[in-house]
Amino acid sequence: MSVNLTANAIPTIIGGDVNAKPLVQVLDVALVSGGNNSQQQQRYRVVLSDAVSSHQAMLAAQLNDHVRNGRVKKGSVVQLIDYICSTLQNRKIIVVLNMETIILDCEIIGNPKSFMNSDLPILRNAAENLPRSSGNNLAAKNASHNVQNFRPTVQPAYQPPPVYKGRGAIVKNEAPARVIPIAALNPYQGRWAIKARVTAKGDLRRYNNARGDGKVFSFDLLDSDGGEIRVTCFNSVVDRFYDSIEAGKVYLISRGSLKPAQKNFNHLKNEWEIFLDSNSTVELCPDEDGSIPRQQFSFRPISDIENTDSNSILDVIGVVTSVNPSVPILRKNGMETQRRVLNLKDSSGRSVELTLWGEFCNREGQRLQEMVDAGVFPILAVKAGKVSDFSGKSIGSISTTQLFINPDFPEAHSLRDWFDQVGKDSASLSISKDFIPGGPKNEIRKTVSQIKDEGLGRSDKPDWITVRATISFMKTDTFCYTACPLMIGDRQCSKKVTRSGNMSWQCDRCNQEFEECDYRYLLQAQILDHTGLTWVTAFQEAGEEIMGCSAKELYFLKNEEQDDDRFGEIIKSKLFNHFVFKLKIKEELYGDEQKVKITVVKADQVNYSSESRYMLDLISKFCRQ
Repeated sequence: MSVNLTANAIPTIIGGDVNAKPLVQVLDVALVSGGNNSQQQQRYRVVLSDAVSSHQAMLAAQLNDHVRNGRVKKGSVVQLIDYICSTLQNRKIIVVLNMETIILDCEIIGNPKSFMNSDLPILRNAAENLPRSSGNNLAAKNASHNVQNFRPTVQPAYQPPPVYKGRGAIVKNEAPARVIPIAALNPYQGRWAIKARVTAKGDLRRYNNARGDGKVFSFDLLDSDGGEIRVTCFNSVVDRFYDSIEAGKVYLISRGSLKPAQKNFNHLKNEWEIFLDSNSTVELCPDEDGSIPRQQFSFRPISDIENTDSNSILDVIGVVTSVNPSVPILRKNGMETQRRVLNLKDSSGRSVELTLWGEFCNREGQRLQEMVDAGVFPILAVKAGKVSDFSGKSIGSISTTQLFINPDFPEAHSLRDWFDQVGKDSASLSISKDFIPGGPKNEIRKTVSQIKDEGLGRSDKPDWITVRATISFMKTDTFCYTACPLMIGDRQCSKKVTRSGNMSWQCDRCNQEFEECDYRYLLQAQILDHTGLTWVTAFQEAGEEIMGCSAKELYFLKNEEQDDDRFGEIIKSKLFNHFVFKLKIKEELYGDEQKVKITVVKADQVNYSSESRYMLDLISKFCRQ
């Protein structure tokens, strides 16, 4: 088979022309490992030939599978689609970003000789006039002959598009770098610059390790070609750039170093990550033509998330069908944050729990709750949500997560049409285990009889379950107790106190006396559902949720005002109302006897709309089995 390689392709590329799509042959392929042997660090070195000259090249990591799968090997004729030429240790090297195999097996064409970098000044002048066709015609031969007879000349340095002064943080840069696509970035380059939009800005985080205290923040970039990459700043670099970087703005960035992306923390589809240093420049650019998109999504159907690995980062879009109130959560480090849980469904027939943390609860979370409470079911697009497999599959927000309510793009409009016409009245199967729409996270629904039948609470750790039941009886003689009001740190003592004389109260724990005590619920009640009944205890917060008033009010009504009729009416009004109880069940030692203690952690009046959706989901689940 007669094959014509692109004439003078190698000198053309080395001379700086990266716009042609030449046909070349692979003379050799060798594996080159990085700092470790993981596939992420492996690279393939190849030798490319145009039948006259040959030169070293490096394949980008995304092309590794071409070699592993046998689509590129020694003798293959390939067409270079995207490529650049970089300087490494004073030598030019071709970096192939994308290519296509034209002929898999072919005899070596011509008698190629290694191309010498010393010829570069001559060849750079000739490159502009070289033909770009793949034919080995007379013009190509003449051009090749002319290259050998050119005298050395020096070409002027490449001048990039103008930069924009005074528009942001910048360090003086003596020689402007060439603006290249994010996809072309690699550690073998010297000077470079990228123009991209900030799609997400992470929070400022502080850390402590063996080298001392430090701070760090990251932001994500997207360019006009759809390339994405993360930029990270540490310590003094944080001070320079943190206030200057704004999500949604476009910047010209140069003089950073590229290192392998840490995939445990970086979800972007780029093998590299940019680290800025004291010499880096970040300059704000006007967004004149709007060529760089605001955001780039890769939505996954909720049904796909069911088989997605835990800790994966993905984009999802769905209809918000329920939103739970925001609740305070104490983190392991002692800091308090907010958590809000909502439910998403889509046309795949599945629904999933989405947990919002921190400021998301007060911003987008509060707006979503107001919309759902008003009977409006908004479309929510989630950028960079983290998958969890604790108690089924769910999604949680992270620092780089972004939420878009009723966004204006095709996927959102299509989902809205589906929900309004079909989805609003159709049941969906939740992939979040035993999820209760509108309920707290990771609830496991049980019946009263299952508490005893399954031996709940008898293991080393307590069982946490949710039961829908009514209160059939309450003890009214010991519904509350007198408690210590003093604060120990940021918490109230709350231990039981006793009278000390006629005018003061004594706390044995704090060893102090005070004039006024607190009154806290110690409500003992009997709850029942269609399977049976059991006794539970509700302390302060849960008692207030059940009774709708403070323990102090109820205590004074019964003991000071002695209004037994009003007191009795309040008690009766709470009987046989439907509640969703979150229960903590744990076996404890009383004297010499082990007894199972059931504590009400939370008591919510039944939301019949949410409960109906839960029942429909449950019916759908059984029908699919």
